Amino acid sequence: MYKIQTLNKISPVGINLVLQNGYEVASEILNPDAILVRSTAMHDMQLPESVKAIARAGAGVNNIPVEACANSGVVVFNTPGANANGVKELVLAGMLLASRNIIPGVQWAQTLIGKGDEVPKLIEKGKSNFAGPEIKGKRLGVIGLGAIGVMVANDAVALGMQVTGYDPYISVEAAWGLSSIVKRARSLESLLAESDYLTMHLPLNDKTKGMINQERLALMKKGVCILNFSRGGLVRNADLFQAMTDGTVGTYVTDFPDEDLLKHEKVIAIPHLGASTPEAEDNCAVMAVNQVRNYLEYGNIKNSVNFPDCDLGIPSGHRIIIANRNVPNMVGQITTLLAAEKINIADMLNRHRGDFAFNIIDIDGTVDKSIVGKISAIEGVIMVRHIVADGK
Repeated sequence: MYKIQTLNKISPVGINLVLQNGYEVASEILNPDAILVRSTAMHDMQLPESVKAIARAGAGVNNIPVEACANSGVVVFNTPGANANGVKELVLAGMLLASRNIIPGVQWAQTLIGKGDEVPKLIEKGKSNFAGPEIKGKRLGVIGLGAIGVMVANDAVALGMQVTGYDPYISVEAAWGLSSIVKRARSLESLLAESDYLTMHLPLNDKTKGMINQERLALMKKGVCILNFSRGGLVRNADLFQAMTDGTVGTYVTDFPDEDLLKHEKVIAIPHLGASTPEAEDNCAVMAVNQVRNYLEYGNIKNSVNFPDCDLGIPSGHRIIIANRNVPNMVGQITTLLAAEKINIADMLNRHRGDFAFNIIDIDGTVDKSIVGKISAIEGVIMVRHIVADGK
């Protein structure tokens, strides 16, 4: 029986999937095999040696020490696309809120309380102060064409917008799902210069931190609307504040406001509601749980952020999984050791990602558990597990 620790409230739709398969799940649990987390900061946590996997019920993993986990052989999963529809809907709502001056108009209408029969006339007289353009026919630039970016682009096309996308690393799967009407940007700079609206859908890392800065803001159309439903750190706030003040940026819609941004009248601050839908929470929980089960029970990896995708299906007998440094001759050393032990390999899969590699080896016959120790002793090997199919 595997044990899973939950660091946040996880949708029962996901939890029930493991409970009905005999798993033990609790927020306080000794020696868990896996951890399910949403927003809890884990960088200062001391992980039990029993932990084999961490699954984030969401896309961002800034709250998890991903590299440290890789060095310990702990596979970290996220759930890309599980909350995509919820975020997409809020991005579209953000464009409409910004374009039509809806929030200022609603706030002004509330000030008329107490005016009695005068309200209808005052509404008609004051509505012109909140007039705003339609989004149909306007140019939308989408930076990042992953699950969310593709959905935003496609739905914006359906709303009649002229959409251009920029993503030099777009996956084949994402490209297949993207509307053929979406244009490909010649460069990031050309996208910035041509867009009436700009939305970002990419992770926060060393390469993307502060990517919207003074230099790039200067390239944009006067009055551009910028939407940030990814991470606050993608934008340099001091530069943005100046661009809003001088009129370069007409509106900034963000799901990640801080106090400085709250002070500017051109900011529409949303309290991180992108994935705050019951459907998104259920989808994230189910995906996270299924990924953890597939790894714990079969050794397969999908949607890891620190190890490569690696899937050899369901084993029919004995299986060995190995995480190691991505250095020369690792596979040779492992297979030579197995051959010396007269262990025949029925099937094998080796994949690498950056500094790390992962192996799944299916064995003909049985495996003595001492083999795990011998493989673990190979320099560069980080983690070894022996998995036996049910009934074997």
